[in-house]
Amino acid sequence: MASFSPKRAMAELRHSSSSLGSRASSSPLKREGGDPDITPLISPDNQSPHDDDDRHSIRDYSSRPFWMPNYFLCPDETRVSSTSLYNSKISLSLLLFVFIGALICIPTIWNRLNAPYLCKKDGIVLQCPRVKESPSLWENPYSATTSWKPCAERRDGFSDLPSENDTSGYVLIQAEGGLNQQRIAICNAVAVAKIMNATLILPMLKQDQIWKDETKFQDIFDVDHFIDYLKDDVRIVRDIPDWFPDKAELFTSIRRTVKNIPKYASAQFYIDNVLPRIKEKKIMALKPFVDRLGYDNVPQEINRLRCRVNYHALKFLPEIEQMADRLASRMRNRTGGSNPYMALHLRFEKGMVGLSFCDFVGTRDEKVKMAEYRRKEWPRRFKNGSHLWQLALQKRKEGRCPLEPGEVAVILRAMGYPKKTQIYVASGQVYGGQNRMAPLRNMFPNLVSKEDLTSKEELDGFRKHVTSLAALDFLVCLKSDVFVMTHGGNFAKLIIGARRYLGHRQKSIKPDKGLMSKSFGDPYMGWATFVEDVVITHQTRTGLPEETFPNYDLWENPLTPCMCKA
Repeated sequence: MASFSPKRAMAELRHSSSSLGSRASSSPLKREGGDPDITPLISPDNQSPHDDDDRHSIRDYSSRPFWMPNYFLCPDETRVSSTSLYNSKISLSLLLFVFIGALICIPTIWNRLNAPYLCKKDGIVLQCPRVKESPSLWENPYSATTSWKPCAERRDGFSDLPSENDTSGYVLIQAEGGLNQQRIAICNAVAVAKIMNATLILPMLKQDQIWKDETKFQDIFDVDHFIDYLKDDVRIVRDIPDWFPDKAELFTSIRRTVKNIPKYASAQFYIDNVLPRIKEKKIMALKPFVDRLGYDNVPQEINRLRCRVNYHALKFLPEIEQMADRLASRMRNRTGGSNPYMALHLRFEKGMVGLSFCDFVGTRDEKVKMAEYRRKEWPRRFKNGSHLWQLALQKRKEGRCPLEPGEVAVILRAMGYPKKTQIYVASGQVYGGQNRMAPLRNMFPNLVSKEDLTSKEELDGFRKHVTSLAALDFLVCLKSDVFVMTHGGNFAKLIIGARRYLGHRQKSIKPDKGLMSKSFGDPYMGWATFVEDVVITHQTRTGLPEETFPNYDLWENPLTPCMCKA
């Protein structure tokens, strides 16, 4: 038996429809061989000798243009009554009215067709742009990216800045975690200082247990630009004032440290609970300071200030910027000509795999070692391990597991990216090593990291600070034509947010891991169906403009407070 073919099925359907139509249109008399001019209603004997002429006359009149009324015919052909003339005039008037109405309505209909439509994303109803341009692998449609422009540099609603002696006091924070978590903390510190009308002491970068890094603010960021750019917003000093007796007392003394700040606190919380202590003690440290300022419970001017710090005031040192420019240039010219490149943030380090508590493909020995690692690092979550299998299945269904390198490769190929695509990988040591990376490298052999693009001597100057190496990855990803994230985190959301702020033109792909997990687990899904699902699902997951909603993440989507209608 021949296999089913959509094309053959459509051909058979068209053939059967045409034959059915021909049978339905033929009269019973024709099928019986009778005279086609004889009808059951009129006898041949009763036909008038002028019938043929009348029929010809009727056919002649009916064949004239629809817009030609009867009174344009010769008097010999027809006699037009006053009623016919009146009816013809009415017809012309109605036709003219419809034509004018259509001209008036065309612009409105066109705008409706091109206006954003309501769509649902992650359970939230949003306005999504209508993308009609031919799809491109390397950039978002122009028509979908021109409605917004950056405007964080506007300083609406801010009063004149008081002198340093007239501020409420001094505030100091420790920025914890990796480079990107520290970046967010610095932005929040400037905002909090503005809320309380306090002088900000240059934030300290705390050594993290995982990063093991002792980088200072001035080792990674341009301090002079930072202070000068924000001189009209917040008073910033480089160090603790000399008149303060014991600098070591900060962050260690209960009298000098505010420790009860809740996560995503409101502006009013700082005014009611922190400001009085600053006025009393003159200098206070805030600890901890990870995510200690909310988004939708602070004034819009404060959110705009945070964007101003993030996108304009915080600049890396010139040597880091220059090295990143060289890396991006080498990526574009690897094949001898100027080519676009993709940046892939692959979050599949051992620590991330362990912390996720997800199950991944691997040998029995790998799974045993991972279980021991999780028991040691996270004993409270591990408990006896009996509940972890069900937890892992649930997290994968909900899209909360990091994508494996092989899964990323299949998704990118389904999107249409060819084997020759140049890919810059920003990642730590991938769990599983070369064996885990093999599927991705086989499908995309032009896979490189900063170590592949530079000599040992070029990177030696950056190795003394781990955050300097992270800054290089950040900038090369930011400059890429397409950025692809594989799991959440501050690095990915800051990159996506910055690329949106730059105009939404650059693609920033955020895979739908929940849907992909269902597709990967469906043994009956063919490649064509999978490709269709991937393409349709990710049409609106490429960094296009999105309206913000309550509890939105400012760093991933700066649209409403930091961008304005073009």
